[in-house]
Amino acid sequence: MGIISVEQADRLYWLGRYTERVYTTLRFYFPRFDNMIDEVVDSYQAFCESIDIPNIYSSKEDFLRRYPFDADNPDSIISNLNRAYDNAIVLRESIGSEAFSYIQLAVYDMNKAAMSKSPLIELQYLIDHILSFWGIADDQIDSEQVRNMIKAGKRIERIDMFARLKVSQKELIREVHRMIPRVERSGLQFDKARLEQMKILVESPDLDYYKIVSNVEAIL
Repeated sequence: MGIISVEQADRLYWLGRYTERVYTTLRFYFPRFDNMIDEVVDSYQAFCESIDIPNIYSSKEDFLRRYPFDADNPDSIISNLNRAYDNAIVLRESIGSEAFSYIQLAVYDMNKAAMSKSPLIELQYLIDHILSFWGIADDQIDSEQVRNMIKAGKRIERIDMFARLKVSQKELIREVHRMIPRVERSGLQFDKARLEQMKILVESPDLDYYKIVSNVEAIL
């Protein structure tokens, strides 16, 4: 596609981050949706704290509706999906119409879920369309650098989210080893020392999740 501008590179990186943020938050939201319906003690406060978003919700019912579907809430899932769409539409020539169409479908799924009394089915379609976007990006985007910029954002966001949600050490190690070559081949400016530090942090016997989040956020 020729020379990639600084603005394009930034948008590709954030397209990767926002699509991953939507995907990961939905994956963790699904089991909580079922659990919260029946729980006696509300747990949504702990979820908000874990992913470092303000608890603006009045009840678990309020959380279950507004966290995914409130477009006026900058931390909601729909807000992050809309940011992914905003980047994708500007990048349409870079990523191709077919890849862009899966982001459009994901937005359609989200809007349909917001009107449903049983939103998990539509939200599962949304997850499927994000996975399809990543698959078609691999298959149809000719520029390896464009693919790597998207995937660098995707991998950095996944580690950020996984550390906040305190997933297992095994999962973090696997994701760091996936992230490093993507960042190195992306053409984006990065801090090599912090990239190397990630391996040390996730392999430490005493995981410091806060340090992992701080470090991964400072790589680029």
